[in-house]
Amino acid sequence: MYDMAHEVADRAARSAGEVLKQKFGNVHHIGKKGEIDLVTEAEIAAEKIILEMLSKHFPKDNIQSEEAGVQDLSSNRTWIVDPLDGTTNFAHGFPFFAVSIGLEIDAEIVLGIVYNPVMDEFFEARKGQGAFLNDRPIHVSNARNMSDSLLATGFPYDIRERSNRIFERFRTMVLSSRGVRRAGSAAIDMCYVASGRLDGLWEENLKPWDTAAGVVIVSEAGGRLSTCDGQAFTPSQQSLVACTPMIHGELVKALNG
Repeated sequence: MYDMAHEVADRAARSAGEVLKQKFGNVHHIGKKGEIDLVTEAEIAAEKIILEMLSKHFPKDNIQSEEAGVQDLSSNRTWIVDPLDGTTNFAHGFPFFAVSIGLEIDAEIVLGIVYNPVMDEFFEARKGQGAFLNDRPIHVSNARNMSDSLLATGFPYDIRERSNRIFERFRTMVLSSRGVRRAGSAAIDMCYVASGRLDGLWEENLKPWDTAAGVVIVSEAGGRLSTCDGQAFTPSQQSLVACTPMIHGELVKALNG
């Protein structure tokens, strides 16, 4: 199912990833969308490749992309694209970033691809067909409690305006778990939850392109998704919990304690 969409998204992600890999460590221009929110010429070039391929093969589909914005053709199909998730990492030569492409049909994410070109790790999932890393099936971990769990989070771009609450939650989670990692790519963090490298993730102030692909990858890997207050999650929600099902209740309780 979704074979054509998967084939095109696969090629688009790999082509964009190749551009990022070639330009990695050789960034000439870094722009600012906010005080700590960056954009690079590599991101723009990668996005151009993806959007051209999607528009060529699916000219009637909507597209929502981080830099180009929204192409609304009133379709029930929407591609949600982040050509470079982890821009700050990329700009600083830190090799933790990815291309993220998700397909939403009738308000449900049915296909997701997250590709880290430096590590050559290609995460993918289609609804009802499982989740995979480089063609090998993946599944969330068997962690049963927070104290034995390795977690991840990210800091929002407006952290300087509301740091007290963010650091309060961070302190709680550090003291309640085996450890917390903060590597700078929500898309990869979600895939690490899906593959059992992480047991859980929480983050705030996210955008649809940060999470769309990861939604189906985590779900198909047996994970649990919600907002930070435990409500049903969709990419339009700004807060996210993604974890192995056994620790979900404890994680949400800790975040809201």
